[in-house]
Amino acid sequence: MNFETAKQAFYEECDELLALMESSLLAVEASAGDERAEHVNAMFRAAHTIKGSAGLFDFAEVVSFTHLLESVLDRVRESTLAISPQLVELLFSSRDHIAQLVAAVREGRPGQPNPALTSALEAIFNLPLAALAEAQPPSLTTEPRIEIEADGSHVVTSENWHLSLRFGADVLRNGMDPMSFIRYLGTLGQIVFVTTLYDELPDAGQMDPETCYLGFEIEFKAAPGIDKLAIENVFDFVRDDSKIRIVPPHAHMEEYVRLIKEVPEGSARLGELLVKSGALTPQELEEILETQRAKAAEGDHKQLGTLLIQEQMVPPVAVAAALDRQREHQAQKTREHRVVKVDAARLDGLIDLVGELVISGAAAQLAAEGSTQAKLREAVAALSELVEQIRDEALSLRMVPVGDVFNRFPRVVRDAARDLDKDIQLELEGEDTELDKSMVDKLADPLVHLVRNAIDHGIESPAVRRTRGKPDYGTVWLNAYHESGSVVIEVGDDGGGLDRARIRARAVERGLIDADEVLSDQQILQLVFEPGFSTAEAVTQLSGRGVGMDVVKRNIEALKGSIEIDSMEGQGTIMRLRMPLTLAIIDGFRVGVGAATFVIPLDLVIECLDLPVSEAAPRHYVNLRGEVLPILRLRDLFDIDAPPSAREAIVVVQYGTSRAGMVVDRLEGELQAVIKPLGQLFRGVKGLGGSTILGSGAVALILDVPDLIQRAAQAERRRVSISSRPEPKRLRSEEGSEP
Repeated sequence: MNFETAKQAFYEECDELLALMESSLLAVEASAGDERAEHVNAMFRAAHTIKGSAGLFDFAEVVSFTHLLESVLDRVRESTLAISPQLVELLFSSRDHIAQLVAAVREGRPGQPNPALTSALEAIFNLPLAALAEAQPPSLTTEPRIEIEADGSHVVTSENWHLSLRFGADVLRNGMDPMSFIRYLGTLGQIVFVTTLYDELPDAGQMDPETCYLGFEIEFKAAPGIDKLAIENVFDFVRDDSKIRIVPPHAHMEEYVRLIKEVPEGSARLGELLVKSGALTPQELEEILETQRAKAAEGDHKQLGTLLIQEQMVPPVAVAAALDRQREHQAQKTREHRVVKVDAARLDGLIDLVGELVISGAAAQLAAEGSTQAKLREAVAALSELVEQIRDEALSLRMVPVGDVFNRFPRVVRDAARDLDKDIQLELEGEDTELDKSMVDKLADPLVHLVRNAIDHGIESPAVRRTRGKPDYGTVWLNAYHESGSVVIEVGDDGGGLDRARIRARAVERGLIDADEVLSDQQILQLVFEPGFSTAEAVTQLSGRGVGMDVVKRNIEALKGSIEIDSMEGQGTIMRLRMPLTLAIIDGFRVGVGAATFVIPLDLVIECLDLPVSEAAPRHYVNLRGEVLPILRLRDLFDIDAPPSAREAIVVVQYGTSRAGMVVDRLEGELQAVIKPLGQLFRGVKGLGGSTILGSGAVALILDVPDLIQRAAQAERRRVSISSRPEPKRLRSEEGSEP
């Protein structure tokens, strides 16, 4: 066995279990009753698994602390320790400390103990049970108490077993005395109460002295060690002729649920789970299966669980627990068959090889196009189609849902809201939207900063919200969706919005802009991303120093993305991150200017059209069906020394809601472009997003369309602003004449 491989599996499992503990703790705060108890059980199981796995590797610090936490959680499960805000905070801190201990052993360094946290847990664990029970919340009761009415004259409590006996009509003829079975039952415990039922007793004239018409409802307190099977065996000789239902006491129901959850993997059938837990006896299972088959033959197809509840053979809570366990087994089996963990480095290596395959395929296709052999051209065409499919499948392996990042934000929002004494609700949408894993990993920190900023600066205090007619609680949301070949991630809030006048004033004060400089609305809002910029009145532990927003923008732009801001004063703000789907291989559209070749991401291309002869003169916009479309001439932009083509074309591109036109000499068709990083010489060149190798071996530059569109729009606004300025007034000389 490879010990290091096993350790890596342990670390990955810990990450998953710690995430489960965090989500369960958040759910504990927002739930009550049975639902809360299930979340507590989930936390206990996670802690127990971490402790057991850590013990295999002799990680003593992880084992000892997790054992202490597990002991506290066990008391919560037993309802001897009440859930309180203080306890929840302690559990959150304990979960975080386990994460720190696991991180320490992963990095090969000693874990830092937390004496205060350990002492707090020990103090709770060492309290006498009586003291703990004083604060026992009713919401932690795992199952409701059950009461059964017997003949309307007595209520049987759930502290004892309840037996419902309907002896067969021929039991007396067969030489059996019903009372002897009841007396024998008394040897296994105490018969607390018996109700005799006469509902099947006929009129006196129709009575048969050899026929048994009576039924019994019995409340029975079993001796220690007596289970359902032992009680059932009392009536073994009359089992086939009688209808016997045995309802366990409340304590046994809890035990059944616990045993069902602990049934090892491999038992996926409902009946097997119930028999192994003791909630159902083998004889009862055989009986109910026979009933199910008989009903199916009559056309009445009912699920086994439904029949068990209808026949009162198993408590509903035990059936529900068994069905949950059955679903867990099925889900685990599905995961085992369908999920294979692959090292990220190996996956990246596969993507690199696929990229080289794409380049080689393009070279083969180029060579085939110059050949006169029809079979060769057909074979290469088929090969190219397969390469494209392999490319798509390989890239999909690296696509992960952004929900992997979103899942960490309930804790972020909870802690930040608690620090600022605000009531914040988090809404998540579009968690299934997929993005390249390499980008998802790098998005976490920028998103955390934007969410904290929204909570701190965006959401007002409850008092201010009331004066504005808003609910006391604020809302922060994360949303992701696909648009125009990009993934858009929104971080929004329903707070006070951005004050444009205040932003402009602070920018003038810091010398970022001139006092009379004309800026668009988006340009004013984008000032918040300038280094050191902040409008906060006071510094908090979350934000206010002006550090971070510029880093957020820089990190997003490093991923070839952009940030837009949509804000309405008094109503809220949306930070909209627009990211490319992948940074590996894209479908591109190839264009030429002079001897140079450029590639435009195909998803951003809207249409192509000829440049009208009337627009051939140097102008910076065209009339596109009544729409003013700003254009950029790639020849001028990249200073290409070549005479213009006699017939130029415009490629209309769109990124988000903005459009622009790229004027080129030639339209050369589609291709698969393997994105290669730019060399050191070209990294500072604006408007370029990378390079790719063509089938001919030549290098083509990939255009950074978002940057080019922004540049075209800014240039057009600047020209409009200059043209709309009034002529400066001329000063008169002392004699009154113009100088």
